[in-house]
Amino acid sequence: MNHTTQLLAARKGAITEQMRSVAKAEGQSAESVRERVAAGTVVIPANIGHKSLTPVGIGTGLRTKINANLGISKDCRDTEMEFDKVKAALSHGADAIMDLSSYGETAAFRRRLVSFSPVPIGTVPMYDVMGMHGKGLLLLSADDLFSTVERHIEDGIDFLTIHAGITRASVERLKERGRLTNVVSRGGSMLFAWMHARGEENPFFARYDELLELCRDKDVTLSLGDALRPGSIKDATDGLQVSELIVLGDLAERARRAGVQVMIEGPGHVAMNEIEANVVLEKRLCGGAPFYVLGPLVTDIAPGYDHITAAIGGAIAASAGADFLCYVTPAEHLRLPTADDVRDGIMASRIAAHAADIAKGLPGARDRDDAMSAARRDIDWEAMFGLALDGDKARAYRESSRPEEEDSCTMCGSLCAMKTMASVLREAAACGPGVRFADNPKRREPNKVTEGDRIAE
Repeated sequence: MNHTTQLLAARKGAITEQMRSVAKAEGQSAESVRERVAAGTVVIPANIGHKSLTPVGIGTGLRTKINANLGISKDCRDTEMEFDKVKAALSHGADAIMDLSSYGETAAFRRRLVSFSPVPIGTVPMYDVMGMHGKGLLLLSADDLFSTVERHIEDGIDFLTIHAGITRASVERLKERGRLTNVVSRGGSMLFAWMHARGEENPFFARYDELLELCRDKDVTLSLGDALRPGSIKDATDGLQVSELIVLGDLAERARRAGVQVMIEGPGHVAMNEIEANVVLEKRLCGGAPFYVLGPLVTDIAPGYDHITAAIGGAIAASAGADFLCYVTPAEHLRLPTADDVRDGIMASRIAAHAADIAKGLPGARDRDDAMSAARRDIDWEAMFGLALDGDKARAYRESSRPEEEDSCTMCGSLCAMKTMASVLREAAACGPGVRFADNPKRREPNKVTEGDRIAE
């Protein structure tokens, strides 16, 4: 077995090739990255079998990363369409991709994805367990669940979502207390049903050390899933969610002791005023482990626009210290997303992540914004398109409505504030100090109206 993981290497003082790559991408020293990997506040998901990977760092002091979900379902099993989504995700800047396939030739799709993708790939093995073994959920053994995890690891997956924190005690507590939206995690609900029907403990909790051995062997990052995350703002930050988070904190510490990189998944649906508290709780209870949040969605009444509700929550969460945003598309709660939905979800999350990095004062985070402002001041359209998060869309908008004057747009035209100020300041510089615009006899050619005259009028 291979026992050299990024975490173990960092603790020995070794700087790996992956750490150097992350440091270069982040504009930081390799030693600072190594220190945070050793402390468990940064992870570098990098299965030793993922040969096409360009390593990505997730955690404290690094750029906020975003993940795109996709995958095959029983109702939508077109693998080529899903692969189009993969390409859309990569072209629009996703830092990681999760394959949530739950039907059909999942193994073939997964291996193709790992072979193709330069970004880390994650999965939720519970989604694949029934298809892989050809059994109903309640007929599956604990060994079946573990063999599915092992298969995903062998296929080169870089990080695994495992719902190890939901226990039989959690099941009984939820049945006693109730909840508006019960359990909305797909993998969590499957384990809940399995434990309830069989009267057995969660295998991933009961056999956690075995799970850690599997992850350590290929240096797979463990993403501890929040089975009891809130599926409505009413359920946010309740006792069930927090009690599971306490368990996840203990499991995270055990993972680090075993040399396994670990991050924690978080909510879900959370009202704006509770988001910062959720981040603080995770960081405190889980030893500063990287925090991976789904949104969070700040309201429950915007189906069709949940990429916006999630971006609002994601910006707040990341500015408070969350490290990894799982995108939400406009199709959330409604259907499997299309390639266009994937693009919209990614762009909303990228905006949220970038806004948060500015708020956190990340070195260099605002440089691109300052350059964009300078390009707008100079009315340099090509520079603007080059600096935009989605330059193609920005260019298409401008081309769809051409102005009479090229150095303006169809909103302001000759009243463009940037043109006006440039004209006035040029005139002021030409006149010299203390000379009024109207007193300058050389301000214009005869019978020619200038921008300054338009403003003066």
